[in-house]
Amino acid sequence: MYFLGIDLGSSSIKMSVFDGDNGRVLKTISVPDFETEINAPQLGWAEQDPNLWWEYIKGGISQFKNKHSIDVKRIVAVGIAYQMHGLVLVDEVLNPVRPSIIWCDGRAAEIGRQYYESIGTEACQQQILGSPGNFTASKLKWVQQNEPEVFAKAAYMMLPGDFIAAKFTGVPQISTSGLSEGALWNFKENRLATEILDGMGLPLSKIPEIVPTFGEHATIDPAIAADLGLDPKVKVTYRAGDQPNNAMSLNVLNPGEIATTAGTSAVIYAVSDQNHMDQQNRVNTFLHVNNTELQKRNGVLLCINGSGILYQWLRKMMSLGSDELVSYELLNSAAAKAEIGSKGLRFYPFGNGVERIFDNKEVNSGIENLNFNIHNSNYLVRAACEGIVFAMNYGFDVMKSIGVSGNIVRASKGNLFLSPVFREIFVNTTKTSLELYNNSGSEGAARGAAYGFGFYKTLAEAFGDLECIEQLEPNKDLAAQYEDIYFNWKEHIKLQEI
Repeated sequence: MYFLGIDLGSSSIKMSVFDGDNGRVLKTISVPDFETEINAPQLGWAEQDPNLWWEYIKGGISQFKNKHSIDVKRIVAVGIAYQMHGLVLVDEVLNPVRPSIIWCDGRAAEIGRQYYESIGTEACQQQILGSPGNFTASKLKWVQQNEPEVFAKAAYMMLPGDFIAAKFTGVPQISTSGLSEGALWNFKENRLATEILDGMGLPLSKIPEIVPTFGEHATIDPAIAADLGLDPKVKVTYRAGDQPNNAMSLNVLNPGEIATTAGTSAVIYAVSDQNHMDQQNRVNTFLHVNNTELQKRNGVLLCINGSGILYQWLRKMMSLGSDELVSYELLNSAAAKAEIGSKGLRFYPFGNGVERIFDNKEVNSGIENLNFNIHNSNYLVRAACEGIVFAMNYGFDVMKSIGVSGNIVRASKGNLFLSPVFREIFVNTTKTSLELYNNSGSEGAARGAAYGFGFYKTLAEAFGDLECIEQLEPNKDLAAQYEDIYFNWKEHIKLQEI
């Protein structure tokens, strides 16, 4: 049996075909063969066309079949991971009525803040463990207020992964974990947060059928199966946001276990069996993939928007407009040529939409202490790496303050964690052990599909064969140096100075 895993990101879509019988990935691809564009019609906005996502995924299935000679008719189930918190609005026949308002779009932050106060901060904290913030519910309200004709055309609201599932099956659905990402899950009573819908004046009719994270959600539409060359019995059996999926892919399933990523954004994701909340809403709690009525499992998430996108920006700047960009390997080697602390140069890695750690305010990036006689490009790259890790550690401090902690962190050996300098900064700043794995979100989604299909009886069985390829421990002397540098960096986190 084969299982198809899809990881719908904002810069690319990863896809894997996993052979359950052999326990190995047959092929992982990335589509399209360029970084997908994020459209910004206005400052602080971020949109993508959901139809393009679907076209890229169809093209990926064609690649598996025609370029890599994979018998896609052996695929029995599909699992979907996706960029969190986005809003996709579709009509009755599942066609988008406007571009998707994606995760880093900041237009709805003020709406979330207003309703947090009008619904009541205490009520929101008890029900959704925080503020509607800039999450999907607030984005839906923005459309209702600013695009009433579009809102009227919309039959259903979905998150990005729900849209892809609907394109496969023709059935509009949304998952419980997706509702929690959208600030629409009542953690106290384990149900749809109708109080938020009522408080915002949003109609219940826009919410499609609610399904669990795992299970036989729906069977592929026969016409789609024929078009893609798939078996007409293929089922969608798993969907989750990319960060819960990444944690699952690293076998992070139980309280005290932590996953991290440093892709377009930087994330710390810790599993807990408690309904944690931060009074300042700097970190957020969502349902983890293995949450059930009998076993509470939440994911406490810190997100820094400007991580890999800062590295992309540096890459473009150092290429001086050339069509052939310098490699990420060159950036990594440049950082290694600069000394710890970057000779006082400090980078604040914001500037990619509203930042949760700053109460969903639009925060620009910043460089401090730049000296033209001292600092070259090597120091600029290293300061960027230090700034990204320091921002992540600031979030770690917040998580510890609300009772969430752990000493071992797991990550895929990809993106910024390919950089030895970045890894050194991370373990010595956070003072944690770092375990690295060769896996991907799309492989995790494929294994999740296998579990949802019933091929695996437990998630422990689905991910039990993962092997740690490298483990890094903090160095006492280096940790002391980074502690001083981080303290100075943190002292200058003032919005008016960034």
